[in-house]
Amino acid sequence: MPPLPPVTQALMLICTAMFCLQLVLARVLDTFLALWPFSSGLFWPWQVLSYAFLHGDFTHLLFNMFGLWMFGGELERLWGTKRYLQMLLASVLAAAAAQLLVTWLMGSRAPTVGASGALFGLLLSFGMLFPNRVIMLIIPPIPMKARTFVAVFGALELLLGLFGPAGVAHFAHLGGMLGAWLMISYWRGRLPFGPSRRR
Repeated sequence: MPPLPPVTQALMLICTAMFCLQLVLARVLDTFLALWPFSSGLFWPWQVLSYAFLHGDFTHLLFNMFGLWMFGGELERLWGTKRYLQMLLASVLAAAAAQLLVTWLMGSRAPTVGASGALFGLLLSFGMLFPNRVIMLIIPPIPMKARTFVAVFGALELLLGLFGPAGVAHFAHLGGMLGAWLMISYWRGRLPFGPSRRR
């Protein structure tokens, strides 16, 4: 495996460091950096970015960092630093917007943390750019093409968001995918953005 490119490596280190800080300063960090619903009275504008650097527990961190390593490194090498950061930003902001909308509609006051929105944005990007690349699931160990992998995970997130138990920000994950799709559509000049002059 080639070495991790700089942005992916830095993000993994920052998220891990923030998780270590959460172990001793959980209340302070969650209060100021988690994404709080508008109705909670604890929302601040910077939270639409800062929430992505916090995680609920070690398993949450582990799976997100594994996904960042699995998909992020290759996409960063392909796109370069600038476009990679644009994609991450679009996914994180779209995930935050989706989650704020859902919590407002539901009247929820629970905060949201985690880089999952960015990860699902990278997952969708990978599926769009490498649709026939075979990905092996961990549990269960079933190989499938990237486009199928993305479709399955997207459908599961929608079903779990509508009918599953509370506690996981499924619509934030879908928001991250939407942000990635919009960014790639913008780069390609597709509707609703009009014809492209560059590829």
